[in-house]
Amino acid sequence: MEPLSDDDSRRLFHKRIFSQQSGCPHEFEKVSKDILRKCGGVPLAIITIASILASDERANSLNEWHVLLESIGRGLTENRSAEEMRRILSFSYYDLPSYLKTCLLYLSMFPEDSEILKDQLIWMWIAESFVQCGKPNTSLFEVGETYFNELVNRSLIQSVYDHDYGSVYACRVHDSILDLICFLSREENFVTMVSGTGDTISSGGIVRRWSLQNARKEEGQTRPLRSESIGHVRSVVTFAPAIDLMPPLSSFVVLRVLDLDLYGYDGTMEDRLNLQELGSLLHLRYLRLSQGPYDDNLKLPEEIGKLKFLQVLILPDCTRLPSTVIKLTRLMCLRINRWSPNDERLQLPDGVGNLRSMEVLPNIKVGSISIVKELGNMHRLRELNIQFESSEPVEAFVESVQKMQKIQRVEISAKCERGVSMDLLGESWVPPASLREFIMVKGVRLSTLPAWNPYHLSQLSKLLIRVGDVRQEDLEFLERLPALRILGLKSDNQRPLVVGAEGFRCLEQVFLCCLEQVFLCSKSPSQILFQPGAMPKAEEVGLEIGLRVAKDEAAGSGGDWFDLGIGNLPSLRDVTVRLYRSGVTVGEAKQAKAALEKALRAHPNLPTIEIDFDKDIPEDARDEDVYTVYWIRTSAKHMRIGGCSIDQRLVTP
Repeated sequence: MEPLSDDDSRRLFHKRIFSQQSGCPHEFEKVSKDILRKCGGVPLAIITIASILASDERANSLNEWHVLLESIGRGLTENRSAEEMRRILSFSYYDLPSYLKTCLLYLSMFPEDSEILKDQLIWMWIAESFVQCGKPNTSLFEVGETYFNELVNRSLIQSVYDHDYGSVYACRVHDSILDLICFLSREENFVTMVSGTGDTISSGGIVRRWSLQNARKEEGQTRPLRSESIGHVRSVVTFAPAIDLMPPLSSFVVLRVLDLDLYGYDGTMEDRLNLQELGSLLHLRYLRLSQGPYDDNLKLPEEIGKLKFLQVLILPDCTRLPSTVIKLTRLMCLRINRWSPNDERLQLPDGVGNLRSMEVLPNIKVGSISIVKELGNMHRLRELNIQFESSEPVEAFVESVQKMQKIQRVEISAKCERGVSMDLLGESWVPPASLREFIMVKGVRLSTLPAWNPYHLSQLSKLLIRVGDVRQEDLEFLERLPALRILGLKSDNQRPLVVGAEGFRCLEQVFLCCLEQVFLCSKSPSQILFQPGAMPKAEEVGLEIGLRVAKDEAAGSGGDWFDLGIGNLPSLRDVTVRLYRSGVTVGEAKQAKAALEKALRAHPNLPTIEIDFDKDIPEDARDEDVYTVYWIRTSAKHMRIGGCSIDQRLVTP
């Protein structure tokens, strides 16, 4: 990679330290130029030094800048070796507080180019006692998140953003930073990496943490590793197929973290390891078992109940939980692997009310009223993702969720024939101020929008909800949610809705759609109109629009029959629109699509555009043809779509 020019180097350096309005103060210009010369135009070196100087106590201290300049020495002006680059990057490590140094070194457990899941990493830090208690009523995980964010802000790790979820879910480590971390980790005997090239460990001392990676059968290494120091190992992380190198689980006396990855392994976990030996790991705090290609159903042994200190349990989908899991009274997180290809969920055993330390409980399914009632004992719960197998436990669920005063994320779905109404939740539940995400997905809906206080929900940033009818005043309520960044609203109303100029100041993604039941009948979704100044930060917009409603509204007002005002969204980047053409001619449908495309292509941001119809227009269709839906009533034949029984229909142009 070619070094940056002087101008680009200066812009990168100053942007990291100073605000764009103020720029670099005059008295800092010379020392800034001298520092940049020693960085040699290498972006990572520039960002690293700038991140050190960006802290509050250094950004305005000219003396601190001169001290750092002298410390760099000659820098990369004459010597661009890996050693010199490592020395420059090491300034950022030695500038860290002690608690962040251990967290950073722990990243040497992961191979080069790894995408390291944020939650997984933070729970590992907690299990190793790297994360210390913070403010009252703040969980260890939330403190760990501040550690993660500080490493990102110091440019020591690179965050990975999930656009669909609207959040950072992972991180990566730059090769040069990882080289520094691994070098320091070896120097301090912090992590021992095993690559399978020998059958013993040559660490020169006590082994504290094992990272088993890059073992391949063709290297001839199939024997488990042996070490006289195995009794001191606190963390073991394996990357398939290095699990072949694992000694018996009972060999680890003080193990706190066990992360076994079987991705790509040509066998099952139970073939390779005696899972009953898990019961001997009495100090274990973190256990993750990933699914291999041949692991259809993993049966967790009853011995898991002996792990009294276990805080985190992450399992493959299709795992059967033993009844002894209710003995894990310190458990804070129980989940299945996030990227499971199936919508599998955990079935909780009776007695889960004993797990009073639980904070994260995603991907569970319930059909029992008694188990739903026991969820009310989990007063520390921050995240709950629950799927109902019937509508019977809904009342018990509302009673339980009212007791969860620290809840931050609620996701509700249903997998039953007739779906589940959550009207009782909307009527009885007053969400706590801590709520950040509220999501209703397949099989769950409300008749009307809950009458919640928008100013009480000051942290609500993501709302995905299914509502039978949405009025203009409901939309105005949503506009007043001060932190809302992602909105998905599914409804079956047919009235046009107007997005005003004063609302949705923080909204970045918006999806306004009709419920599944709507486009299976003769109704059509409503039209939406964006006024000037609406949604100033909205980048991604998804809409479902009924052309008949748009046409009728225009006929009543005498205006343009297809003007969404979508050009009024100044930050627009991506647009997806589905047009429902019931009740309009083929010619009118084509005209509407062309008008919308023309308006979007005139947008100065040149957004990505995807526009389609709910039903393709036949090639031989005439412009005067009208799209109509006819219903055939029959008791003998039914269709099932989205878990609901409907009459068969016949669609003709």
